[in-house]
Amino acid sequence: MNTAILAADHIVKRFAGHTAVDGLTLTVPKGVIYGLLGPNGAGKTTTIRMIMNIYVPDSGSVRLFGEDGTGRDHSARIGYLPEERGLYPKMRVLDVLVFLAEMRGVSRRVARARAGEWLERLGLSDWRAQKVNALSKGMQQKVQFISTVLHDPDLLVMDEAFAGLDPVNSQVLKDTVLDLRGRGKTILLSTHIMEQAEKLCDSVCIIARGRKLVDGTLADVKRTHGGRHVIVNFDGARGDADRVFADRRLVSKADVSGQYAELELAASADAQEILQALVRSGARLARFELAEPSLNKIFIDLVGPEAATPTARSEAVDGG
Repeated sequence: MNTAILAADHIVKRFAGHTAVDGLTLTVPKGVIYGLLGPNGAGKTTTIRMIMNIYVPDSGSVRLFGEDGTGRDHSARIGYLPEERGLYPKMRVLDVLVFLAEMRGVSRRVARARAGEWLERLGLSDWRAQKVNALSKGMQQKVQFISTVLHDPDLLVMDEAFAGLDPVNSQVLKDTVLDLRGRGKTILLSTHIMEQAEKLCDSVCIIARGRKLVDGTLADVKRTHGGRHVIVNFDGARGDADRVFADRRLVSKADVSGQYAELELAASADAQEILQALVRSGARLARFELAEPSLNKIFIDLVGPEAATPTARSEAVDGG
């Protein structure tokens, strides 16, 4: 039986009458990448801060590694990458990494060796003697990530780790996280970027307004909440495709963006009917494929459009 590395049981956190997290329960098994997903203001960051004992839950409990105690009690086994980056800007890159590793109990000799290896791996060797404030934002994020893993933690807690990274550095970080999972590490990843979550996560928990909407393996979530979907790519001419998409006898929902569309079929519709209707409408198709729904579509369907306008209080309390 897979051991639960993290278990939160009906945790609640309120701020001045606003409930940021409302009875959230989740379990993160060992050796997986677990996505804590939600729109801005959903309660993700507040949840992570309760896990790390930065905030104390008003009610409910958090257990780590199957034991009582807080994130601080288990700090030697946890690497925490917060949403707000926190490096010493006037220190040199190698020096700040060694200093932060020593604070986690790593000897200076080992810290220097590990820091050198990670700087090489993430393409920062030439910057090791530069001050942190001389680095770009993306480089600083990679340095912060290195500081999170230098003490070789069993659990990595990453809050919006990909925010602000360009596609190249996002790919580097994604490959690194997958490698850590392959080495038996457990990763709790908070994000509102569904594309990253779909590529990385074994299991997901989607929350909105502090409450859990769905929780399970990515495969189970797609199977349970998926429906029947068709992916359409146009080859230039769209014809009168919008009329076809608006026909509720054929399509129950349509997510259309330029030359791309993701359709959810109506209950009694046949995909071939939609294909024939699109061809008759004058549309030129480069792709027409029955497919499982994207995590992004499931997320939007579950969270709803009202999540696009979080309250001012929720934005102030919980950036994620």
